[in-house]
Amino acid sequence: MALFRGRRPLVLASIALAAVYAVGAPFAGAVFAGAVGPVAAHASEPKAAQPFMETHLFFGTGRHNGAPPITDDQFRDFLQTYVTPRFPSGFTFLTGNGQWRDRQGSINQERSHELIVLYPRAEAQQRSADIEEIRNTYTRLYELESVGRADVEVRADF
Repeated sequence: MALFRGRRPLVLASIALAAVYAVGAPFAGAVFAGAVGPVAAHASEPKAAQPFMETHLFFGTGRHNGAPPITDDQFRDFLQTYVTPRFPSGFTFLTGNGQWRDRQGSINQERSHELIVLYPRAEAQQRSADIEEIRNTYTRLYELESVGRADVEVRADF
């Protein structure tokens, strides 16, 4: 180890970086391929896979002006009342912790929910209107600035 004396942090960092590259590189092409164009069909892809849209909505629960945070029960009621009627075939929601900068420039950390919906690409225009109604309703009901949205084109089979 005399060879590495004084350079141990650099050597360890180099080894860690090489390990991350070795493990992650094979997956990077798959992850980023969708960002630059359609992913080529693979032999393992289901023959029935169809073009779908995948929309992610990001709901914060922190409120302004001293109002209490939106509770899990309130959020589940929101899903049942406003989301389920628009996406009766199903959706997924995840709970976590989010961080964002508000319009006044303050950094906020809060419990948050991510809603994921899949729908046929052919229904994108109609579903986009439903999604915007969900976003507008949530911000209006709880007096929030926004609900984040991200859309991705995917191929799916159920």
